[in-house]
Amino acid sequence: MLRLALYQPDIPQNTGTMLRMAACLGIAVEIIEPAGFDVSARNLRRSGLDYLDHVAITRHRSWDAFQEWRREAGIRLVLATTTGSVPYTQHAFRGDDCVLMGRESAGVPDAVHAAADARVRVPIRPGLRSLNVAVCAAMILGEAIRQAG
Repeated sequence: MLRLALYQPDIPQNTGTMLRMAACLGIAVEIIEPAGFDVSARNLRRSGLDYLDHVAITRHRSWDAFQEWRREAGIRLVLATTTGSVPYTQHAFRGDDCVLMGRESAGVPDAVHAAADARVRVPIRPGLRSLNVAVCAAMILGEAIRQAG
């Protein structure tokens, strides 16, 4: 099963959008804490509406806890980053990949970059910084689903 990991998300509305997308596409979600807001089920329900009953969400108390879980499960980590060397459309996704999205405000630290098995980017026009994190997640996961069947 494809997975979407959210590294210390900052904005509840973006998290809610990605949870709804994951519910609709059948993708599990890993939330790596600490987040910039309360990620309790009660608060997530506010941003994810009634879609939360249709998505598998796992909360990891820290990056280290997520890494331990990932290593034990043998899951490949694909980091979405503006500094990725490979456009997401040229990456060979597998059906059990975990696509990691960074914080809206800061991306991910160097140690997280180093831990990723692959780094992909969404090509954008020169002079512009980035797309919304939920939009990027949808684009990348759409391609991963297409490739994985």
